[in-house]
Formats: sequence, structure tokens, C-alpha cells
Amino acid sequence: MKKIVSFLIISLSFTSVKAQQVSDALQYGQDDITGTARYRAMSGAFGALGGDLSAINVNPAGSAIFTDNFASVTLTNFNTQNNSTYFGSKTSSSDTSFDMNQLGTVWVFENYDKNSKWSKFSFAINYDNTNNYNNSVYSQGYNPTNSISNYFISYANGISENTLSGTPYDNLTYNEQQGYLGYNAYIINPEPGNQYSSAVNPNGNYYQENSIESSGYNGKASFNIATEYDKRFYFGLNLNAHFTDFTTTSSFYEDYLDSPGNNPNSGVQASRFSNQLYTYGSGFSFQLGAIAKVTNELRVGLSYESPTWYNLNDELRQTLSVNCPDCNTLQDDFFAGPNTTIFYPTYKLQTASKYTGSLAYVFGSSGLISIDYSLRDYSNLKFKPSNEFTNANAAINSSLDISNEVRIGAEYRIKQWSLRGGYRFEESPYKNHNTVGDLNSFSGGFGYNFGDIKLDMAYTYAKRGSNQPFFSQGFTDSANIKAIQNNVTLTLGFEL
Repeated sequence: MKKIVSFLIISLSFTSVKAQQVSDALQYGQDDITGTARYRAMSGAFGALGGDLSAINVNPAGSAIFTDNFASVTLTNFNTQNNSTYFGSKTSSSDTSFDMNQLGTVWVFENYDKNSKWSKFSFAINYDNTNNYNNSVYSQGYNPTNSISNYFISYANGISENTLSGTPYDNLTYNEQQGYLGYNAYIINPEPGNQYSSAVNPNGNYYQENSIESSGYNGKASFNIATEYDKRFYFGLNLNAHFTDFTTTSSFYEDYLDSPGNNPNSGVQASRFSNQLYTYGSGFSFQLGAIAKVTNELRVGLSYESPTWYNLNDELRQTLSVNCPDCNTLQDDFFAGPNTTIFYPTYKLQTASKYTGSLAYVFGSSGLISIDYSLRDYSNLKFKPSNEFTNANAAINSSLDISNEVRIGAEYRIKQWSLRGGYRFEESPYKNHNTVGDLNSFSGGFGYNFGDIKLDMAYTYAKRGSNQPFFSQGFTDSANIKAIQNNVTLTLGFEL
């Protein structure tokens, strides 16, 4: 006899590492174009230019381009709209937030030794939010064939009924916990040979909703040193401290009232499966870069960004509620799954390194044009300890690929005014571009130079499509998501 899965007190437990996914690795392995308004208005094409605090995130040699001590602070309005299509049903959701996403300063030291070609040194400290995770995605529609029960079956198969019925939830592995939920909530039934079958209406046409709310950030504090040699060559180093704090809450609802042949007085009528995952941690990376003035107008840059080595922690809370009038004589309506927070052991994530080549042409004091090309092999993402993440790392290696990125920026100056524009293209990190598509982004902005104070504003537009499965296995039907970002950035800079 199945027991009631209902706990009134939140319990805390520790268990083995949960099943990591490719998308989890990409969450921290990709960076957005954030930073100062000038940097964003030119789509981040600063690898051969420097002279901007966010530019050192591309090429650390860029701080030596500054001629005076300088500081800046940036505020951004982030707006993301997600248009979802799920089995022909279209929905839309959006999220708007404000963030002080950049703060930094650079100090420039002239070398007064006339016999030395090392003419200048610079030291900078800069903080950038490399990712803003505030987002909202909502999908709904009628699935003609697949139910949430397939998710629980995929985990339960191979596990004995005695384990799912007689072992305390806190003592189970992650896979066993998922099977436990489906079994004790009457969504799956035991079959011979430790196999399981669906207990829901088999006739399809399941109404489903999926809501995902996320919040948090991924930030980077850069400690930079750079130097100028012979007034033509610039070299720099960044030591980066990374911080992440990210919460995602998903709620999947399914009902069978419109399923052909459904008996509203017997069997499972509806279910809601909610997951809240909280991930936090820190990491380290370094960057090396060089810029050369080939002529007074032409500049080239080259930089290397190491992998980021993260130490991450996960906390997971799951709740499964089911409406089943005749499943249990004590409780006919909804009853909840274990209200338990699971703490997982600290694990490591190594992201992929990045190479950037840059070219810029400066038209005296009237303007400039700049191009950056970056390459990153996302198949090198890796969870550690490797022996505990064999399946996840194999999935990363088989599904991810080399991604190319091109950023183009231009600036035109009219007295104290500067007009700017940019374009960014980032190739999908997946071998199958249907999973996540290519990113296209346009940007523009302006700035005004008051002398010791500079005020800059930028607008950026970015669009990317993806097919987002609701679950990682068993039930992998996807909603097609078109994500559109509209961001407005304001930066105040001043010479010290």
C-alpha cells in the first residue's frame, strides 16, 4: 500500500550529487556583453582599442591606453521577453530589472626615466556582472502523447518497489528520489522485474503548463596590471575572481480533464511538479593580452582567457502535488511530496578557454572602427570529479562544439558628442543549432564629454531562439522559445 507523501515540517538532508545537464554547464560557461555604456554601444568590440574599463574584460592590455586616472559606474535596465510555442499554443512572458552592473577605476603611472622604453604602467580594479539571470519563461499547450509520468518512469525503472516504498526519502540517491516521488504520488505503477508503467489516462491530449522563474547574477572582479612599451606596444594581465548566485524555480502542471475517456471520479486528475534549485559559488580565471600600434591609425590586439575554475554548491527543493479522488481514502484532494531541501556536495566546473583577435582603425580625433573575432570550444566544459560526472561530461563532449563570435563597433565624434553603433554575432555552442540558435545583436548609443566628466548611454537589442525541454530525461518534449533582450545602459565616468 502506498504511503501518503505529506510532510508539514521542512526537513534538511544531504545526498549524492544530482544529475547535471549540459545546460547547467553553459549557464556559467557563457558571458553576455555587459559593462559600460560605451562598451555596450559598440557591441564589446574593444580588443584592439582599450581605454575603457570594461574593455579590459576583452584584452587586459587595454588599461595602459588610458592617459589619466579614471573611474566609472554603470546602471543598466535589463528587459527580456520570451515568446513560447508549445504544440501550436503561443504564450509570452517578460522580466524587467535594474542593476548597477559595473564599477571600476584605473590608475596610470608615468615612467620618468627617459632612458627606459617602458613608458607607462597602469593598475585597474573593475567589477562587471557578466550575466544577469533575471528571467521568466511560460509555456502551455496540449501534448498529444506524452505525460509527466514518463519522467518518473525513466528514473524508477530498475529500482525495486521496496526501495521506493520502504526507504526514507532522505536516504535515497537523486535517481531514487525521482522514482520515489512518482510512485508515492500514484503517477506510476509497479510492474514485474522492477519496471514501472504510467498510472495516468493513456489516451493523450494532456493539458500542460510550464513556468520558469530565475534570478541572480554571475559577477567578475578583475585585478589588472598593464604596461606601455616604446609607446607602441601594450601588455596586460588580469587575475579574475568570479562570484555566482542563481536561483531557478520551475512549476510544471498537467491535467487530464480534456483527455479522451477520462473518468473525473477515478484516477489521477491533475499534478503539479515544482523544483527550486539554488546554486552559489566562486571561481578563478586569468587573462593575458597585447595591443600593438602598427601605424598611428591601425591597431591589432590578441588576448587569451583561461578557463574559469568554479567551486559550486547546489540546494534542491522539490514538491509533487496530485489530485486523485480515489487513490487514498484519507485524502481525496491534492497532497504534497516531501517538503525537503537537499544539500549536495560541492563540485567543480571548468569552463572553456577563449581566444580573441582584434583589429581597429582610428581616424584621428574624428572616430574609429573596430572588429573582434573570438573562438571558444564549449566541448571542453567539464564537471569534476570526472568519475562522478561521466554521463554529464560525455553529453557535453557529444553535443557542444566550437563557437565563433564576431563583434563590430564604430564611433564618430562631433566636438564633445560621440555617436556609436555596433553588431554582434555569436554562433550556437551546440552542434545541433536547433537546440540553441545563433545570437544576433545590434547596439547604439551616444556620449557627451564635459571635460573631467563623461556621460554615456547605450541601447542593445539581442535575439536568440532555442528549443527548451521541460525535463532532462523521460519527458523531453520541447517548447520553442524566441528570447528578445532590450537593454538601456547609463555610465558616469570621471577623471581622478
